[in-house]
Amino acid sequence: MAGALSEVLGEVLVAADGEEVAVSALAARGVSLVGLYFGCSLGGPCAQLGASLAAFYGRFRGEAAAAGGQRLEIVFVSAEQEQQQWQEAVRAMPWLALPFADKHRKLKLWNKYRVSNIPSLIFIDASTGKVVCRNGLLVIRDDPEGLEFPWGPKPFSEVVAGPLLRYNGQTLDSSALEGSYVGVYFSAHWCPPCRSLTRVLVESYRKIKEAGQKFEILFVSADRSEDSFKQYFSEMPWVAVPYADEARRSRLNRLYGIQGIPTLIVLDSKGDVITRQGRVEVLNDIECHEFPWHPKPVLELTDTNAVQLNEGPCLVLFVDSEDDGESDAAKQLIQPIAEKIIAKYKAKEEEAPLLFFVAGEDDMTDSLRDYTNLPEAAPLLTILDMSARAKYVMDVEEITPEIVEAFVSDFLADKLKPEPI
Repeated sequence: MAGALSEVLGEVLVAADGEEVAVSALAARGVSLVGLYFGCSLGGPCAQLGASLAAFYGRFRGEAAAAGGQRLEIVFVSAEQEQQQWQEAVRAMPWLALPFADKHRKLKLWNKYRVSNIPSLIFIDASTGKVVCRNGLLVIRDDPEGLEFPWGPKPFSEVVAGPLLRYNGQTLDSSALEGSYVGVYFSAHWCPPCRSLTRVLVESYRKIKEAGQKFEILFVSADRSEDSFKQYFSEMPWVAVPYADEARRSRLNRLYGIQGIPTLIVLDSKGDVITRQGRVEVLNDIECHEFPWHPKPVLELTDTNAVQLNEGPCLVLFVDSEDDGESDAAKQLIQPIAEKIIAKYKAKEEEAPLLFFVAGEDDMTDSLRDYTNLPEAAPLLTILDMSARAKYVMDVEEITPEIVEAFVSDFLADKLKPEPI
């Protein structure tokens, strides 16, 4: 256990009293699950979670005292910028914390687990370091006694099992989804981007069905009342989880680690995830020619997929040309390297640590250059890490596959020195 967990957390953690605790010692305590708590000491949602998480954690500590073993440990990954605030926060917590000085590891964890907001709680397997549950906040709410420990993922067919609603008021069993591609659509009427996407998605749904594809969309509502749900659902030609079935809606949110809406998860006919970026795919492929939207190793940067730059480190090759031939050549140059990285991490059942883009010449690209203060050179090879406000730049006259591969390898090995954005 210690090897996999040390790779994630380092060798040492800090307790509330300031004492260091070796990560290897967690195995001796019987810890099988670790919750990574991304948060801060300030008020609001983090303070609210802190209280409920302390009660939740206390139940496992009490169990450990009675049984002589501790199944769960929590590790605080702080967003604090000041050491005094961090110290005050850690003193008030009954669990462990990542050392304040280990800022580089903190950023790596935020990127590795694609944390986009706080508070966030992600459970990982202590023996493998792999994600067990991305939305631990819902675990605390739905299973406060810890009866479903360790909250591992279940098949979509099992989580969704039960009656579904049609837009015309009729019901059908979830088994009707079997053998079809399914878009699991997390959305709400109060959310303007959701309503905008829904209008596009209705047309996409119609085109895909008319093309003869077996495709269904399952609406999982985040509306604040049943009346709002009914009003919003009346605009949709697909099926929905009944609003009253809050437990099933919550389990689906947990299954896919939903942190924001709108989110469209596209599943294959077996219920396995094809892409979590259904929103981007629908907006980029209005005619649905590329359905079911299997992920591409290298994307052309556009207004609609630029939001992915905020999800973690991204390699962006700027070619600054309106000539499609140059963009295609750049994609072909990067693609074997991207495929190699993606395959390596897929074999470990992990998300790739980099996304890959080619950026042409347009207003959006100009704005990105201005925002990140990049030189005007072209071609220009960069890695942009928006969450860490860091950039890595390779400004050479000719970019070859060997240069790209060495640049990526050095980045993954922490050999590159970042420049601030």
